[in-house]
Amino acid sequence: MSIKPEASARVDVIEPVGSTVAADSSGGRTGFTLAGGLLAVAVVLAALNRRPAVTSVGSVLDRMRDGLGSSETWAGILTTLPGLCFAVGGLAAPLLARRIGLRAAVTAAMLALTAGLVLRVLGGPFVVLGGTLVACTGIALANVLIPVVIKASFAVRIGLMTGVYTAALQGGAALGSSVTPPLEPVFGGWRGALASWAVLAAAGLVAWLVATTGSSVLRDRQDTPEGSGADRRSLLRVPLAWVVTAFFGGQACLAYIVMGWLPQVLMDAGVSRGDAGLLLGLVSLLGLPVSLVVPAIAGRWGSLSGWSVGLGLLGIAGILGLMLAPSASPLLWSVLLGLGMSVFALALTTIALRARDSADTAALSGMAQGFGYLLAAAGPFLFGLLHDVTDGWTVPFVFLLVVVVTQLVFGYVAGRPRYV
Repeated sequence: MSIKPEASARVDVIEPVGSTVAADSSGGRTGFTLAGGLLAVAVVLAALNRRPAVTSVGSVLDRMRDGLGSSETWAGILTTLPGLCFAVGGLAAPLLARRIGLRAAVTAAMLALTAGLVLRVLGGPFVVLGGTLVACTGIALANVLIPVVIKASFAVRIGLMTGVYTAALQGGAALGSSVTPPLEPVFGGWRGALASWAVLAAAGLVAWLVATTGSSVLRDRQDTPEGSGADRRSLLRVPLAWVVTAFFGGQACLAYIVMGWLPQVLMDAGVSRGDAGLLLGLVSLLGLPVSLVVPAIAGRWGSLSGWSVGLGLLGIAGILGLMLAPSASPLLWSVLLGLGMSVFALALTTIALRARDSADTAALSGMAQGFGYLLAAAGPFLFGLLHDVTDGWTVPFVFLLVVVVTQLVFGYVAGRPRYV
């Protein structure tokens, strides 16, 4: 596969070791060897690590707050911090990759995640916030960079690899919320339960280093002087790029509100702590089949609009159920909400399909996730604030409905086959 240089900055193209598979007419490879399989495993492990750092907190948030003697404001900051980190990291990731290379940037991301997961359980409220900041910075970098790896290394399998990657991400989110409560008594409290996720992060780091180490695994390319960074086209003036950004921001806002607050909503409706954690895990797990099937199909069709609208409507139905009759059927509302949240797979696929090459993918991914997560960061805080002000869940859920309807509209527009 050949990627045309577009900037004077350094670009790393990851390729399978000893690949003997011919390129297709578009320049993308039609298959890969064992080294390509190792890279795919590393991508999957990176995905598994992207959400447990966040979803593991929701099921033990009240215990953390009580144990640390912290306030509701502190809890609101903790649940908002990931979105802010993802916003800043999304904007900074393309620059970091150009400065030190894609492989080194992903390595730094995995190191930061592992270190942050350990740090956040070693002290008081401010240490928890600091460790969360470090961990989420690592996740933020990976959020942007891993889709670039997929675009560059699996060019003719973008739909399939995006689906596998997103399915692993959803699986990690489910593990974080459902496994953390049972781990609490095993490890003597919330600190040990949260720290255990650093083991998975370390495994992801090792897999990435193994898969990308070796002279034929990583090829460094120096871009030509003609394509200087100053000449690179900015996507800030491209309307479609802002549509994709709004679509991504809407689904991210929904996701982080649900991950941060759904257990509390369910517990207030009479669901036990353990069952609330399992239901949040189910919400994340439901994205697995959708992530495996829909992006691959939609990638062949080119249009994602119908899928975006259909999944958005299912999410709206789940929100209405939780708002109007939360105790009537928590399982049904969670299933509908989980299917609605699986639109995340389409958001990632949209980023890949609306860009012509890896350079535009990096730029669009950074813009969509940077500004998108900046929009989403306010979601959990506003949801909690509305709950505190109204002393109920109706108004917060009305706010969430507005978010999802907006996401549905922009998802329909972003889903039509075009390029930025």
